[in-house]
Formats: sequence, structure tokens, C-alpha cells
Amino acid sequence: MRITKFFLVAIIAGLFSINVNAQTDHLAVANQAFDSQEYYKAITLLKKAYSKEKDKANKADIIFKTAECYRFVNDTKQSETWYRKVLKLKYPENKVQLYYADALKANGKFEDAIPEYEKYSELSPDDPRGKNGAEACALAQKWIDNPSRYVVENEVQLNGKQMDFSPSYAAANHKEIYYTSSRDNASGNEVDGWTGQGFTDIFSATIDNKGKWSKPKPLPATINSVFNEGAAVMNADFTQMIFTRCGVQKKVKMGCELYHSKKSGDSWSEPELLPFFAKAEGDDSTVVTVGHPALSADGKTLVFASDAAGGKGGRDLWKSKYDEEKKRWGKPVGVDGVNTPGDEMYPFIHNDGTLYFASNGHIGMGGLDIFMAETQGDSWGNVTNMRSPINSSGDDFAIIFEKEQERGYFTSNREDGKGSDDIYSFLLPALKFTLGGTVIDFKTKKPVASCTVSIVGTDGSSLETTTDASGKYSFDLAPATSYVITAGKKDYYLNKTGKTTTVGFEEDKDLVHDFELDPINRAIDLPNIFYDLGKWDLRPESKVALDGLIETLNDNPTIIIELGSHTDTRGSDEANLALSQKRAQSVVDYLIENDIEGERLVAKGYGETTPKVLDNQVGDFAKGSVINDAFIGKLASEQIKEEAHQLNRRTEFKVLRNDFVPKGN
Repeated sequence: MRITKFFLVAIIAGLFSINVNAQTDHLAVANQAFDSQEYYKAITLLKKAYSKEKDKANKADIIFKTAECYRFVNDTKQSETWYRKVLKLKYPENKVQLYYADALKANGKFEDAIPEYEKYSELSPDDPRGKNGAEACALAQKWIDNPSRYVVENEVQLNGKQMDFSPSYAAANHKEIYYTSSRDNASGNEVDGWTGQGFTDIFSATIDNKGKWSKPKPLPATINSVFNEGAAVMNADFTQMIFTRCGVQKKVKMGCELYHSKKSGDSWSEPELLPFFAKAEGDDSTVVTVGHPALSADGKTLVFASDAAGGKGGRDLWKSKYDEEKKRWGKPVGVDGVNTPGDEMYPFIHNDGTLYFASNGHIGMGGLDIFMAETQGDSWGNVTNMRSPINSSGDDFAIIFEKEQERGYFTSNREDGKGSDDIYSFLLPALKFTLGGTVIDFKTKKPVASCTVSIVGTDGSSLETTTDASGKYSFDLAPATSYVITAGKKDYYLNKTGKTTTVGFEEDKDLVHDFELDPINRAIDLPNIFYDLGKWDLRPESKVALDGLIETLNDNPTIIIELGSHTDTRGSDEANLALSQKRAQSVVDYLIENDIEGERLVAKGYGETTPKVLDNQVGDFAKGSVINDAFIGKLASEQIKEEAHQLNRRTEFKVLRNDFVPKGN
């Protein structure tokens, strides 16, 4: 990981002037560059020193430091190669094993990295990074195989060959961003010995309605200096900015600090230092770095990253509250629910209060991963990895969101990038739900064309369509909504209202609901309508069955139906006719008791005059069988004959008309 991304550059170009000639002690010069954290420069010097060195111990140390340099400049492919060389030499540093595993993981070689992390756990059982690294590799592959719905794209018009990172919004319409870059037209002409690139400045760019970005231009000299500037955030009305500046002084290591500036038109006020973790007067021994500011929507909470003492290790997130009376920021405290012994940086506070940040201390896919933490009172917790494709095996950090929208920008150095660090856009597409189905005739099973299908949603929506020639219909549905579906056409009635929902779905889904419409005048059995022998009172189980008919009548308020009762062939014709009429009337009476208008109901007793004709096979009785005396007489046993008689003892209903006008209409 290079410090440029972590805190811009806190170290200086030209920290030491190195003039190599034939008489130079190449190893001493290389070590001097390494100790000065000029890692980009040190790589060349170390390799030259290796070619001159005779001592085996020194040669092994050179290989180790070369691997370290590649790790610090974030060249994971080279660091993997050089750490492998160090391992072969059995270099006496357990961390070599860890860094080799880290390089494999950063290069997406998850299967290869797992056993290397396990080896490190054996060497250093008290260090959780071995166990966590192996677990992270297993999770990373799962996340790649099952990515989230975010769509990620490289914003190629913003990015160059150098570092482009840490975007922030600079206008209320989100059409302008500020971001950090080491591109050629940045201020100053120094070269960073750590990265080999120029110092960074804050640039601005705007996007038009067609998605085209303007040419990036640096902010004025009031903000951009010969030092490193970047990682900025603006307040809610975009009139003030807090940004990071890292000073430069020869032969002195300097930390980064936060500065505040006010905007008036196109001009900026002279930046003022925000003195967090100020050193005691005369104390030049401690270098504290502060950077990566994030502001809450109300502007009263500032979160930033720092390596100040009192944290959990590495770089931690700290928060400060603005004191309205004193007109200054209060003493910062660590964000305990988020910080780890690793690095936590690049915070962003969403408009809803959620904290987003980058970390290599939580279990992730690569070097830095982007995480989110829920608001918990006055702090944050319940940290969650944002998974692929937001995260990759590389470094992913500095995410920003458009207020309530699930879209924005972040930074990554993943494989498909244009430069060393690139800005990417991301978008969470709206979930797509459809409802479709086919309406058919219950009797003929043929499609019903020009049938009206309606849906009413719990969100207040109401939509209507008609079926095509093949009886098909379709709707687009809203997320997290439940619907009631009805279908109807003249000469048909609906025997049941449909229901569906999109509540709880987190992926696109095509829902299906088919209808079978019953034609008017088709007799339909009411199942489980039972009577005691010779009686017409409804039994309790019969009433339960009739509740379904009540629902059908309520769903079809214009239909008028006949309730027809039938008996078996035993007993006299006159007695059976009277019994069936009373049974039919008992059904009508029950429906009236349940608020069905009597004008819609006709009771008809058929006695034994209309034997049952089977629409489908029932038990041993074939489809199309007429259950009359001749049929029953041929049956083999009394038990089967009783079953046949039971089929005749039935109550049916059929729709006579669909022109009833409910009262009040």
C-alpha cells in the first residue's frame, strides 16, 4: 500500500540528495533511500547494490527490502515475485509469509493464498491476520461468483495514467466533482520519491446531461500549492471545503493536516489549519498525520483518518463535534465500532447517517475494501463488506453517494483501470418485477382473448390491461408492494381473486398468475356440502365450504346465481324433490345471513332428476360416466355403490346472469 493513497504524501521529494558515482557505497545509498521512505527510488538502487554485493546476508536483506519497496508502491505482481524469493532464502521474518499471502490475494489468486495464510497462522498463532486472510479469500471467491446488483464503470474521461482518486461532490446537482490527481498539470515540479509520480492537487470536472465530462482543471493556487493537496469534502450548501494538505520540508518528515477554506464565487479564502492533535511546543519528535475528512449532512460531525496515539493501530477513524458556542471543532474521539488494528480511512457520511469507509483491517477481498457501518446512537457499528463488484482484489476506497440515490463514485486500482488509481462510477439499478399469465376458459381450456385484467397495489397504484389473442397479459410491478389481481369478461365470471407480492425480493423476478374463467350457466359443484340423512340443515363443515362461494360473490358483485341441490335415486320422486328444494334454500339462507343480496340468489331443488356426469375421473369411475340407476346397478359392491350415490347427493351453483346492479349504484 502506498502512502499516497493513505494520506497523500507525508514525506518529501529530495529528502536527501543522493549522487551515485563509482566510489559510492551502493548498499549504504540504497539503504538510505529505503530508510527515507523513497521506495520508488530505492528499488533501482537496491537492485544495483545487489549486483555489487558479495555478502550473502546482505544480499538476502536487499531482496527483502526490494520486496518491501514493491509492497509500499503497491506493485502487487512484483511484490509477489520478490516475497517468493525471500521465502526461498528462509529470511528470518515471519511477516514475509504474511506479505506473500497478501500479494497473492491482491492478485486475485485466492486458492493459492489460503494455504500461505495458514502457514502464517502456524508461525504466528496469536496474530489474527492469518486466519482472517484465509477466511477472506474464501469469501472473496463467493462474492465474485455471486456479486451484488451494483453496476460499476470506469470513468475514463476523468482518469489519466497517473493517480486519480478520492472524489467528492462540489455542486448541489451532483454534476461537478473535486478529486485528487498527480497528473502532469498539478502544481509544483517535485517528484515523490515514494511513488515516482508528481505531487497531487485537487481538480474539478463537470458532467453534462449526455454523460460527458469536461477537461479536469486544478483549483486555484489558494488551495493547490507546491505541497500535496487532496481528499476534500464540502459542506451541504457547497460554500466551504475541508481538505488534506501534506507539507514538504527538506530533511524533515512532516505529517498531513486538515485545512478549511470558504468559497465566494470562483475564489477561495486562504486556508486555515484545523489543529487536531496539535504537538506541544518544541516537540519535533512526533509526526501525526490527519486527513480524509467527511462531514455529516448537518455539518456538525466531522470524521477523518489519523495515525494519532490512542487509536487501535494503523490509521483509525476519528470524529469531532462542532461547538456552536466556541465556533470550533471539539476534541476528536475514536470511532470504536469501526476501527481495527489495521487501517481505516476515506470515510463518507451518507445523507441517511450511514458511514462508509475503506479498511484493510476488516475481512475483505483485497488490500483496501469499502465497508458500510450502521448508525448506532452517536456512533456506528455492524460493519458490512460491500462485496463485488464494488470491491475487488485490489484497493477500493473513497466512495461517495448522491444523497438518497444508490449511485455515486469511488476509487480503485483494479486490473481494468486506466492508471494506477482510477475513479469509477457505480449504480444500483432499480429492481425489475413483472407479472404475467394466461387466462383460459375453464371448460374448453382455450385462451380467453380481450379479457380485462386489473391489479391494485398497496402503494395506491391501479392498473388495467387486456389479454391478447393467446390469452396472455403482463404488468410491470413496483418493489415492496402487494397486489390483488382480478380478471373478467362478459359471459364469464371470476371464481377466485389472485394475489401476489414483491415484498422481500432482492433480485429481479418475473411473477406468474394464471386464471381459469368459468363461463356463465356452467354448473359447478360446491364441495363438502353435507347433510344428515333426510335433513336439510347445513352441517358446520358445509358452512366452511360455502365461505369460498361468498368470496366469489363478493368478487363478482353483478352475477346472479342459482343454487341447485340434488339427491340420490333412493326414495320417492316427490320426497326427493321436496328435500332437495329445502337443501337448496338452506344454502341461500346462509348466504343471505352473510350479507349476500337475496335478489342475486335462486334456490332450485332437482331431486333425483339430474344424475351427476363426471367431468373428470373420480376414483374408479371414468370421466364422462353418468351416475344413474343403470350405472350403479352394474357396480360390484355395496361400498362402491354407496360412493356413487354420494356423488349424486350434491349442491351446485351456476351463474344465470351478470347484470345485477348492486344497491346504491
